[in-house]
Amino acid sequence: MKAVIQRVIESSVSVDGEIVGKSQKGYMILLGVVKGDTEKEAQLLAAKTASLRVFEDENGKMNKSIIDIDGDALVISQFTLCADCKKGNRPSFTNSEEPENAKRLYELFCNELKNNGVKNVETGIFAADMKVSLINDGPVTICFDTDIWRKN
Repeated sequence: MKAVIQRVIESSVSVDGEIVGKSQKGYMILLGVVKGDTEKEAQLLAAKTASLRVFEDENGKMNKSIIDIDGDALVISQFTLCADCKKGNRPSFTNSEEPENAKRLYELFCNELKNNGVKNVETGIFAADMKVSLINDGPVTICFDTDIWRKN
């Protein structure tokens, strides 16, 4: 499972010109589900994301989590994070999980964020053509790939 986590002042996602999800101060998360991902990866990634300390404390150091600041999260499904660009110039998306399982794990990730203390979690519409807007704060952008936690 792959995630691009952006610290934002605000973000929103629209489908057919209508806002379907938004957040204020917190995260805008792009989430890609890779073939072979399981509930374990969704749970681990949600826990890591909820406890990630990238918000400033009273001394200006990145020492607070999204939970500490009572922040929002907007989570957008994005299969293109799973692109394989090793050969040629056209990405292959064969590493992306099948839609039914990807949607299930995407929804589990969102629920696990809530279970880990993120109070407001909004989403886009899975597999829709979405337009995403955000004001990145910092900018602070963190990339996670659950492969780094797999035991060899």
